[in-house]
Amino acid sequence: MTLPHKVLALHETMTMEVAYDGRPANLFTLINASGMTATFMDIGATWLSCTVPVSGDIAEKREVREVILGCATLADHQAQSAYLGATVGRYANRIANGQFTIEGKTTQVTTNQAGNTLHGGPDGFDKRRWSVISHSDSKLELSIVSEDGDQGFPGRLEAKVTFELTADNTVAISYQANCDQPCPVNLTNHAYFNLAGEASIEDCLQHELMIKADYFVPTSEVGIPTGELKSVEQTGFDFRESKTIGQDLLSDPEQLLAKGYDHAFILSSELANGIQDFAKAVSPDKKVTMTVQTTKPAVQLYTGNFLSGIKGTSGVYGIHQGFCLETEYLPDAPNHPEWPGESILRPNQTYAHYTGYRFTF
Repeated sequence: MTLPHKVLALHETMTMEVAYDGRPANLFTLINASGMTATFMDIGATWLSCTVPVSGDIAEKREVREVILGCATLADHQAQSAYLGATVGRYANRIANGQFTIEGKTTQVTTNQAGNTLHGGPDGFDKRRWSVISHSDSKLELSIVSEDGDQGFPGRLEAKVTFELTADNTVAISYQANCDQPCPVNLTNHAYFNLAGEASIEDCLQHELMIKADYFVPTSEVGIPTGELKSVEQTGFDFRESKTIGQDLLSDPEQLLAKGYDHAFILSSELANGIQDFAKAVSPDKKVTMTVQTTKPAVQLYTGNFLSGIKGTSGVYGIHQGFCLETEYLPDAPNHPEWPGESILRPNQTYAHYTGYRFTF
């Protein structure tokens, strides 16, 4: 299959400059029989592009629609601070004060947001070159080694991420990791979706969204959990029935603090099996639907509250240009062992989790 023009162009423009290590990025595009593509970069194990063919106004004409946000050049990618499409770690989301205690020992890790640690610290996995294990037309395997003390985290961590584009139009992401000391580990992908199209004048607020979650996590103005797990009942966080993302935007005190949705939703254990859909998003024109499956106990809904001014592939993004569904352990979970999931990886364990984003078009 011939790759769409916009994907071929990305392979050219994204490799014109060198990365921090003096070498250009390497790009890999997965394809399937439906004509869908998913493109990844070894810098940050980043999901750069996802195109789906949708019906145009003329029955015979197909539109190649880019459904995630991204940059056209490495310089633009390195300049943005929104983690566009990156694999983030060691610990996705936030750790309060960059501190946690395991077996009576308190560890201080590097902080990078309001005195807290966000997405692994200032030099997280999103900024590293991952090593290529294998790649084919349908699958890509990347790995990274994080030495003991990296960003202050204990233990030597070896991690692997596998991206696969399946015949049923799922971008399947599998994570695996081992560490020789007890350490918080929480890997996720930070893709921003706009099912109307990356270049669309539509922001994400008119997307229909459903999330099967009865509870969410209230946070402070800098995203640190208050300690409460709150019912979504009679709040703007109730997505159990499909509604537009914008319907109840900024209708809660918790949203006002975050300037929109930037909160974790807790999934029931029966939904965290990697098979059942826990979320469903539909484009405003109803031409693209995305369902999500995961083995993680929670998902962070983020509505791009600070995207304004970021230079993307098609132009400068505005606020709410895209939304994220980041599957994860709960923010600051290392300091809340009573919460769902086991966020501490121990030497005798293997971290193994899965998230699938399935597209219908």
